Amino acid sequence: MGDKAVVLLSGGLDSATVLAIARAEGYRCYALSVDYGQRHGSELAAARRVAREIGVEEHRRLQLDLRGIGGSALTDSAIEIPTRPGEGIPVTYVPARNTLLLSLALAWAEVLEAWEIFIGANAVDYSGYPDCRPEFIRSFEQTANLATRAAVEGRGRFRIRAPLLKLSKAEIIRKGVELGVDYSRTVSCYAADERGHACGVCDSCRLRAKGFQEAGVPDPTLYRC
Repeated sequence: MGDKAVVLLSGGLDSATVLAIARAEGYRCYALSVDYGQRHGSELAAARRVAREIGVEEHRRLQLDLRGIGGSALTDSAIEIPTRPGEGIPVTYVPARNTLLLSLALAWAEVLEAWEIFIGANAVDYSGYPDCRPEFIRSFEQTANLATRAAVEGRGRFRIRAPLLKLSKAEIIRKGVELGVDYSRTVSCYAADERGHACGVCDSCRLRAKGFQEAGVPDPTLYRC
């Protein structure tokens, strides 16, 4: 049996690919999905499907309701999800989301003594979120090894793994296809309906469609129209 790893699994294209990569590297994967009050809740159902089909030791779903904080189109229904590219960081940015998700993953990893934590952050074909940058990943890894008893006592050092960080969406898709990922089981749309059908116009949909086109892979996404 391989070493343990905690994998953040949203149910989207990127996180499914990361789980497949971790499995291919021989890790015993513990998948963590977080219901943070996101509009596109159907991605959590997708996460269950992906975890089951790729294979994990355990799949946990935690509640963290960020609707009480708001400030994002993904957690505040009063803010519309944009359908056209804008300037700067988009309103779909969720304040401190990756910091919070990685903190939860770190807590579980410390209990499991799993020294590898995988996240599907990407800094090439992405929406410009500040918590998807390499600087953030490096900073959080440093924090993880300063803030945990396991690291301070020398039982192990945590590594934050972001294998998609420098890949284009097309490269991510090609890698996933190579590893047997069924992307029809994933949900990426920010405004997906309860069945997981995509809107086709939000930023996430556009990046996903562009990736499949550039990868030369048929797009299996189910659209509402």
